Amino acid sequence: MSIAFVNFIIQKVIVTVLYLSAPPLIASLAVGILISMFQAVTQLQDQTLTFVPKIIVVILVLLIFGPWMLSVMGNFATVIFTHFPRYINGGS
Repeated sequence: MSIAFVNFIIQKVIVTVLYLSAPPLIASLAVGILISMFQAVTQLQDQTLTFVPKIIVVILVLLIFGPWMLSVMGNFATVIFTHFPRYINGGS
């Protein structure tokens, strides 16, 4: 395997990980900003006020996007393992 091919595989892995982690991270960020604005307006500084809604939203997002995320991971794993002998033999 050439270094260029290994870099290509690593790039695909990183892009897939970012693609899969985007929905929960974006939802958590949006809820965090909304709660921070609420805390700034009401001057209520409670740690559980930020943690509990974020974890609930992330769980909901994972439940909603879970099947899609599983299919993306399954397709990626299928492609990687299907072409594994080709990767070992030459990387083309």
